[in-house]
Amino acid sequence: MRDISMILKSVWKSLFVFSAISVMAVSTVNAQDAKEGRTLFKAKCSSCHALDHKVVGPALEGVSDRHPEAFLLKWIPNNAAMIAAGDPAAVKLFNENGKVPMTTFPELDEAKVKDILAYIKEGEPKAAADPNAPKAGAEDQGTSGLSIAGIVAIVILAIVILVILGRASKLLERLILQKQGIEMEEDVPLKVGVRKMFKNKKFVMFFILCLIICLGSFGWMGMWNTGVHTGYQPVQPIKFSHELHAGINQIDCQYCHNGAFKSKNATIPSLNVCMNCHKAVQARDKYDGEISPEIKKIYSALGYDPETQKYDESKSKPMEWVRVHNLPDFAYFNHSQHVVVAEDAIRKAKGLQPTEPVCFACHGPVNTMEEIYQYSPLTMKWCINCHKETDISGQKNNAFYAKVIEAHEKIKKGEKITPALLGGLECGKCHY
Repeated sequence: MRDISMILKSVWKSLFVFSAISVMAVSTVNAQDAKEGRTLFKAKCSSCHALDHKVVGPALEGVSDRHPEAFLLKWIPNNAAMIAAGDPAAVKLFNENGKVPMTTFPELDEAKVKDILAYIKEGEPKAAADPNAPKAGAEDQGTSGLSIAGIVAIVILAIVILVILGRASKLLERLILQKQGIEMEEDVPLKVGVRKMFKNKKFVMFFILCLIICLGSFGWMGMWNTGVHTGYQPVQPIKFSHELHAGINQIDCQYCHNGAFKSKNATIPSLNVCMNCHKAVQARDKYDGEISPEIKKIYSALGYDPETQKYDESKSKPMEWVRVHNLPDFAYFNHSQHVVVAEDAIRKAKGLQPTEPVCFACHGPVNTMEEIYQYSPLTMKWCINCHKETDISGQKNNAFYAKVIEAHEKIKKGEKITPALLGGLECGKCHY
């Protein structure tokens, strides 16, 4: 017994440290799972599901309590196969949700499905309180129209007071001189014709100088804003509401613009992405039982017949969207490098909340726009200012910056450095 006690005393500290590390590791893994699950949920599920309210499909909050995990691991990747096989639970769930077919995701393995379930269970991360944020009811500290009007009123009042004081001082001076027996000549009103004024060389020079300054200022402002399309809002072939989709229905940006997270271009989604929802969602309740006119435009472009639910390729035609954000051909911008590599730094620089997509940093509050418009100027000065102000010093766990640090360490040691180590093999370096 004594030997056993000695052994326990010698190892209890090690066991305690091991247990603490294990708990921390498990917590870290779970947190990472939920974070990865949030990304997958926004990309795969958010068009039809939300956590706390019904969209196309039911709200998913508490789904792990309603269904066994083993069932969900099979249902989410390939529900159609389960229904076809006659699985009682799958058929029952299909019937309960109006027999609306759910999209299959064969690319989701068991680990990814568990990540999604972890996010659903944990929910959205709570937004941290910003100590610098203005308190509720606080007035805007910026220059308002009222303050400008007040300043103008003060200036006018000061001019009036100066004129009155000037006249009063002249009157007093006249009275004092009259008491002394000195007579002053009356002020003769200045009557100068326009023709006489323009015969005066000094006045003409002053007038021309003022005209040059005014015209030069207007010309400079005009040239400075040439090519700046802030507020540009073209008419699109379909009245697509970002406020409805991204705001009310909370569909994540990357569900439609999935290229933003993995390529140079954000990409305009194809109409097949729209059909993931609008094959079932037709907004008939708003149009007296008829399909929404805007949804009909999608069907027409795809050659889709909602009655037979079949496509006629001979009737399909491309949808001619009008581009809103358009950079010059000589400007290279990579979406993935900003929204993936620099996401944390951009969020911090722009003060975005955890629930807000990083896209808001450049495109503005898209979830409040009925029709999309260009929010930022997208000028070179605007980009350079962002690059000057954004702090990337805390990006220690970022693989991109880790390569840069690795290259610098090799340079210090005099080891071989190749362009490939610095990202020289990236396609975008040469192929625009």
